[in-house]
Amino acid sequence: MEQSDGRTDDEELYALLDDEYARRILVETYGDARSAEALSDACDASESTIYRRVERLRERDLIEGIQRLDPGGHHHEVYAARLERVTVELTDDGLVVDVDYAEEHAADRFTRLYEELSG
Repeated sequence: MEQSDGRTDDEELYALLDDEYARRILVETYGDARSAEALSDACDASESTIYRRVERLRERDLIEGIQRLDPGGHHHEVYAARLERVTVELTDDGLVVDVDYAEEHAADRFTRLYEELSG
């Protein structure tokens, strides 16, 4: 499929994974979910840069947002990587990209379903 900028989905994925901040966000959120503020510190980037990359990663379903309740009773969003593996295979037809996603945690799936039903 071609994007509005003329790129295919695969080319868009290559460009996203070629971005230093996007890669760092994926690494930082692989083991533990992190807030935009924590990602900003870890990536040495402004929060606006982090939010732009998170949005692009979410569009490709490589990262997910999870609502958390802080001790003060306020909700805030943290981000967790969904990407497990990307493989690129060379075939007679060109490059074939395959993305493997992490399983969603049962507690996160329940929270997401609850929020969808109550929202």
